[in-house]
Amino acid sequence: MEYTYHPKVFEELGRLGLRPTPTTAPALAKEFVNDLYRHELRTLRARLVAKDIPKAGYSDRVVALRKKYFLLSIRVELWAQAEV
Repeated sequence: MEYTYHPKVFEELGRLGLRPTPTTAPALAKEFVNDLYRHELRTLRARLVAKDIPKAGYSDRVVALRKKYFLLSIRVELWAQAEV
């Protein structure tokens, strides 16, 4: 099956370093984005625990990270259209 990604979704995936091919299932692309988000979130938490960043600004950093990965808040069905 082939997919045509919504242009804005494709552009945002590119910003995150992902270039899905027409045969890349949107669910797989979303899984990858979710893994990247969780990795960055865990890294941020580790930096907080190691006292590399102040606790006072931690929540702002988490919010900024969530905004960076706003694609995760969009239903995967809206990412692309399947070509039959």
